Amino acid sequence: MEEYEEKLKGYMMGKNMNAEHLHFDQICHSVQEAANAAGANPDDLVKNICMVNNEGDLIVAIVKGEDRASTSRVGKALKIERPRTATEKEILEKTGYPCGGVPSFGYKATFIIDPKVMEKEFVYTGGGSEYSLVRITSRELIEINNGLVFRVRK
Repeated sequence: MEEYEEKLKGYMMGKNMNAEHLHFDQICHSVQEAANAAGANPDDLVKNICMVNNEGDLIVAIVKGEDRASTSRVGKALKIERPRTATEKEILEKTGYPCGGVPSFGYKATFIIDPKVMEKEFVYTGGGSEYSLVRITSRELIEINNGLVFRVRK
C-alpha cells in the first residue's frame, strides 16, 4: 500500500499542492473510520465515486461523505448517456489507486464536484491507501482537476 501513498505524495510535491498527506495506523475505508482516524467531523470527508461512460472514460463524482452520487445527474451534467459505476478492477486500472484509497486528483478523469463540497473550506479525501487521507482546500480540488461544479448527489 505504501507504493500508492508514495506515488500520491510525489504527485502532490510535483504540483506544489496546498494539501497535506496524512498516514494512520487504523483503516480509513468508511467515512466514520476516516473521521475517527483524522480526528475530524464526518461532515469534513468527501467520497470519490468512480464511473465510466460509454467510451470507457473515467468520471469521478466528488460528494460529501454522507451523500450518494447519482449516475443520472452525472449524465445530465455532462450531457451524456448515464454512466455506470466502475468496478474495483477498473478503479485501480484507471486511477492507479485501490478502491478505498482513491484520491480526488492525480489521474486522468472528468471530475465533477458537488456544490455541498464547496461549502467547506477544507475536506479530507482518499490518500492513496485505506490507511491515509489528504487534507485539501475545496478550491484546490477545482484548480488541480479543472473540476466542474454540478449537483450530482442523490
